[in-house]
Amino acid sequence: MKRKHPMQKIVVTETGTIRFTENKIVSHLLDAYPGGLNALAAKFRDEVDDYEQLMMLIGYSVSGFGDLDLNRRTIAVADRVAAALQELKP
Repeated sequence: MKRKHPMQKIVVTETGTIRFTENKIVSHLLDAYPGGLNALAAKFRDEVDDYEQLMMLIGYSVSGFGDLDLNRRTIAVADRVAAALQELKP
């Protein structure tokens, strides 16, 4: 199954959290949205592919991403990348 949007790069932060690379412009736009993330999620509940990408673009942690009601295949791919990064951590 082909994804509607590309997978955002996954990195290990300085604090050791494994997360998607944040797009600062998208995060700023989200911060300016009335009601924030919860209001946006409620408005676009049926747009799973777009919501999934938004979570990646705002730098959501991979562990938190897995707790969301998103495409299980995308979550599995992110979890595999995170596991590989975890093995590389000193």
